[in-house]
Amino acid sequence: MGALMELRHLRTFRVVARTLNLTHAAAELHYAQSSVSEQIQALEAELGAKLFDRTNRTLTAAGKRLAGYADQVLELVEEAKAAVDDERGEPDGDLTIGALETLCAHWVPGILSDYRTRWPRVKLILKEGGRGELYQGVRESEMDVCFTFGAAPQDPTFATRKVGEVPLVVIVPPGHPLARKEEIRKEDLDGVGFLATPKGCGFREMLDRLDGPVIDTEVGSLAALGRCVAAGMGCGLVPAVVDHPGAVAVPLAGETTDVTMTWRRRDEHKPGIAALLASA
Repeated sequence: MGALMELRHLRTFRVVARTLNLTHAAAELHYAQSSVSEQIQALEAELGAKLFDRTNRTLTAAGKRLAGYADQVLELVEEAKAAVDDERGEPDGDLTIGALETLCAHWVPGILSDYRTRWPRVKLILKEGGRGELYQGVRESEMDVCFTFGAAPQDPTFATRKVGEVPLVVIVPPGHPLARKEEIRKEDLDGVGFLATPKGCGFREMLDRLDGPVIDTEVGSLAALGRCVAAGMGCGLVPAVVDHPGAVAVPLAGETTDVTMTWRRRDEHKPGIAALLASA
């Protein structure tokens, strides 16, 4: 590959590109700052272009272009190492998994327990996040996979698979007329006041599919929604696995939401992801 693609220089450059600070990059890499500077200078000399503006602590246009390629090259190197490291193809290394808070608490642990039993050499890293944050994490290679409710956005970089299904329930205040029902039908919700999470949230999309409810209050989280329902402010629509202390949960007839696993399409055959699909 030549000096241009010396992996040590690329790894150092990637950290500098992220931190935009030679001192911070040196601390993260456990190098002397002079070593970081020398590696960046060597890369600049090989490319014949300035990559990092030390005065303004910014990447140059050439540096920004190289940053994307550096990520791709180093990811491919890691994939190649994983592919040849074990002749049996047994997964190894780190696997970063993102999930909604609700799924982290009630759904993902069972999958990860099974995965850990079958593939003990993999270090699992679990991160919580909002729906948009999780998809962005996968898109930018900060996460290998993520688990969300509902369908993933249309994106050519994504591959997705439905890995589960969760019933939907209507949570209502104690004493509400709907609390006496064993099951709620869609027509029972005509004109009923509901609380909802903001637009763009997967839970809001579930509610928007129903025509009858009247959304009169918007709250920022499911935890807040559950507390407001328990306090008598209205009803809410949530997956059955969501905690809702103080509120009454009644099944919504025939309504479920999918649990979806999303990963980068080009990572389809990475051993760790293939094994996670099997567990999920």
